[in-house]
Amino acid sequence: MEPEVRHRTVETNGVRLHVAEAGPENGPLVILLHGFPELWYGWKEQIGPLAGAGFRVLAPDQRGYAASDKPKGVHAYNLDTLALDVVGLIEDAGRERASVVGHDWGGAVAWWLGLKHPGRLEKLAILNSPHPRVMRRALRSSWAQRRRSWYMVFDQIPWLPELAMSAGDFRVLARALRSSSHPGTFSDEDLKVYKEAWSQPGALTGMLGWYRAMLRARPERPPSPRVTVPTLLIWGAGDRFLGRELAQPSVELCDHGRLAFVDEATHWVQHEEPDRVNALLADFLG
Repeated sequence: MEPEVRHRTVETNGVRLHVAEAGPENGPLVILLHGFPELWYGWKEQIGPLAGAGFRVLAPDQRGYAASDKPKGVHAYNLDTLALDVVGLIEDAGRERASVVGHDWGGAVAWWLGLKHPGRLEKLAILNSPHPRVMRRALRSSWAQRRRSWYMVFDQIPWLPELAMSAGDFRVLARALRSSSHPGTFSDEDLKVYKEAWSQPGALTGMLGWYRAMLRARPERPPSPRVTVPTLLIWGAGDRFLGRELAQPSVELCDHGRLAFVDEATHWVQHEEPDRVNALLADFLG
């Protein structure tokens, strides 16, 4: 029997976040952080299996997304602020620590938690998201990664990216998901859910706020680049946005790091190879 997914709103760090929750109240706490341009629903293949394995699972719509608050201003999406949102979720759950799983931008928040709030973490699992130092170095020195990341520059322009993404019933976003994944990964029903999230007032600007803050509201760097909590990095090897050469250097910055390549998958590894990802997560977190 599939565990029931409950929905509620949590007030944390000055915003209200919509959270999908499943699993026993007293189970080990696991927080799943989605990336761009997703929402809690992006973890639909992981929530049930993790909850069924005895974990208490929280999957928020992060700030700027879907049913959560969308504060105005680029500084509202500073990485320090995004990490404190997750700290607030841990406190709301009545816990001192949690294991955090993040994909894409959710992975960036997870890395930042590991760097600045390690005392709040049991373990980190990160999917297709490099350590921030490795990403900075790649953007400075690798023309291949700069070409892959061209959209980050375009996203800095005021209002034009929102206009482009919303045109034609979100044609650009839908095409980006389908063209960068294996055929059939994102169904028409999936895209219906995503389009409803993207159509919420202020959502596109909130989502893009993460990219804009990357250049305009940079947080203070942590005193050390080392991640001390146990960390699993899962990497879909066919990622067209982030080269696989970013993975190993990221793990090398972890005191207790492990790298698992999923050769059959793209950037959307948890969608394309859910059984493999779920087995890796259950083994690591358990």
